[in-house]
Amino acid sequence: MAFVALTAACGSGGKTMNKRVTLWRTDKIPYGTYYAYENLRHLFPNSNVVVNKRSPDRYRSYSVKTDKDDEEDNTATSYDDPSVNYIIITNQVIPDESEVNALLNLVGKGQHIFISAFTISESLLDSLHLKPAFYTSLFNSEDSLTVSVNHPETNDFLSFTYPGKALDNYFIKVDSNITNILGRDKYGRPNFVQFNYDGGGSLLINLAPMAFTNFFLLHKNNKAYYDNALSYLPKNSTVIRWDEYFRYHTAGSGNGSDGNGKGLFSTLGWINKQQGLKSALPLLLLLMLIIYLFESKRKQRIIPVIIPLKNASVDFVKTVGRLYFQRHDNKNLALKMTVHFQDHVRGRYGIRAALNDPEFEKKLAWKTGYNVNNLTNLLFFMNSLQEMHDVSDAALLEFNRKLEHFYKYA
Repeated sequence: MAFVALTAACGSGGKTMNKRVTLWRTDKIPYGTYYAYENLRHLFPNSNVVVNKRSPDRYRSYSVKTDKDDEEDNTATSYDDPSVNYIIITNQVIPDESEVNALLNLVGKGQHIFISAFTISESLLDSLHLKPAFYTSLFNSEDSLTVSVNHPETNDFLSFTYPGKALDNYFIKVDSNITNILGRDKYGRPNFVQFNYDGGGSLLINLAPMAFTNFFLLHKNNKAYYDNALSYLPKNSTVIRWDEYFRYHTAGSGNGSDGNGKGLFSTLGWINKQQGLKSALPLLLLLMLIIYLFESKRKQRIIPVIIPLKNASVDFVKTVGRLYFQRHDNKNLALKMTVHFQDHVRGRYGIRAALNDPEFEKKLAWKTGYNVNNLTNLLFFMNSLQEMHDVSDAALLEFNRKLEHFYKYA
C-alpha cells in the first residue's frame, strides 16, 4: 500500500505535488528516499541494515554495540571488519579532516562506501583527484533528469530518465589512472565514479542523488538504475550502514558533546596534557579572582560620551546580515538580501521588482545601464536560491559578491 501511495503522489493526479527535496529515508513524498532505503533488504538479503548516526572517525575506538548514538545498530562490527557497506545519500557531505581520513581508512581496511550528494567537500574530492562543475547541482533547474549507469556484466551504459527535478552535477576532472567511470549524465559527462583499494575496499561517488528519490525510482523501470548502481557493493556483506550523520554535521559544526572531541572540552583536554599550562591555569584563575575582588570596590565611573546613533540604513542592513550569518541561517539571510534588492530597485529606479518577469529585467537594464549578462546571471542566481533547501556558505558569499557588484556599477 505504501508503494501505491508513492506512485500516486508522483503521478499527475488532482493533488499538488510536494516538491520539497529531503532525501530522507522515512519520507514517502516524491523527493524522499523511503523506497531506496526499504529496498536495501531486498538488494542485500543476507545483510543487516542499520542506521548510522556517528562520525566515521569514531569507529577507530568504539564498537557499534557500545555506542549509544546508534540505537538501531546492534551488530558487533569493528573498524577493521571488511564485510560492511556504508551508504550515504544526503544533501551534502562535508567531513572535517579527521573524518576524511577516517573514511579513506575504512575503505583501506576493506569496507565499501557509497556517497551520493549535491555537495561534497573539496578536501575529500581533492584527495581523489576529482573536480566537479562549480555549483551545477545546486542551480540546475531543469525539469527532467537523464542519467546512465554501466551494467557490471555486459559493460553497457543503460540510460534512465524521469520528468522531475535534475539538480545533478558532473566531474570536469578525473584521474583515469585510478578512477573507474560507472555513470554519466545526459551529455556523456561522468557523474558516477569508483575507486578500488588494495585492501579490497572501494569508494563510489555519485553526483545525482535525485536518481535515488521515490519519484525517480518509481517512474517506469528506473529501479534498474538503483539496482545497477548499488550492485558494485558486495552482496555478501553482513552489515549495511545507512548514514544519517552527515545530514546534520559539516566540517566545523561539531561541539563538545557530539563525540568528535571538538569544542570547549577538546581545548581543555589539550591544556591538561601540557604540564606547564596545567599548573599555571589554577594560578591564573586565582589572580583573576584577586583582581576582581580589588577592582569591584565602588569607584566613580567616568561619564561616557554617548554618540548619537546614525540613521544609516546600509549599516543597519549589514548589522542584521552579520546577525543572520553568525546564526548560520543562510537561507533566511539570502531571502532578506533579495527583499533589500527589491526595495532598492523600487526606491531608486521606480520599477516594481518582479524577479520572474522578463520585462522587469529589460527595464532595469535600460534604466541602470548595468551589463545585461551580469544582470541575467544575478536574477537567475537569486531565483535559484529561493528554490534551494539549504544555502551553503560559498553560495551565500557568491550571492553577496554579485549584489555588491550591481550596487557599485548600476
